[in-house]
Amino acid sequence: DGRDMLWSLGPLVLACLLLAGLVGMCSFQGRGPSTGSVPHYDAAAALKADAQTLGFPIRLPALPAGWQANSGARDGIEAGRTTPDGQQVRAKVSTVGYIAPSGKYVSLTQSNADESKLVAFLHPDLYPSGAQDVAGVQWVVYGEFGGESGDAVLAEPVWTTRLGGADGTQIALTGAGGADDFRTLATATQNAAPLPATRP
Repeated sequence: DGRDMLWSLGPLVLACLLLAGLVGMCSFQGRGPSTGSVPHYDAAAALKADAQTLGFPIRLPALPAGWQANSGARDGIEAGRTTPDGQQVRAKVSTVGYIAPSGKYVSLTQSNADESKLVAFLHPDLYPSGAQDVAGVQWVVYGEFGGESGDAVLAEPVWTTRLGGADGTQIALTGAGGADDFRTLATATQNAAPLPATRP
């Protein structure tokens, strides 16, 4: 009868309310400040392996104390690279993510892609919005235009440059870090020599 149905549904309703309360209390950590333990990622081993397999110069930045690698990946960009004879071919991508001493996430991406293709791969709808000189190396800053003034919004920009000349590696930095974080990672990357391309 109705009373039996009420007693049957009561525990189910209570369980649903408890579950809803728990979900409401949960929050997901984005790429902002890190508050918990940072996952360990062996950037040195990963980048050494990338240098031996991807076919373009890869650098391992020597970062100051307080920087910690927490993630990494290999990827590809279809038609991401233009060959000298004008052919569009697949580009390769190596990315390592770091948590800076500021607690913010900043990633280092190294690729044989064309600049515009790599930037679009990292963040669509970005446009050149400025430049940064890091110890004589010019980095192009890409931002997202918006607002009534049409000014560039640099909440999560991309800094990019090509190291090693026309046949070198396109480097890109992005993430939630500030300009000081970007500059530190840029300096460490451009100061690093390419890793050996073959196993010792």
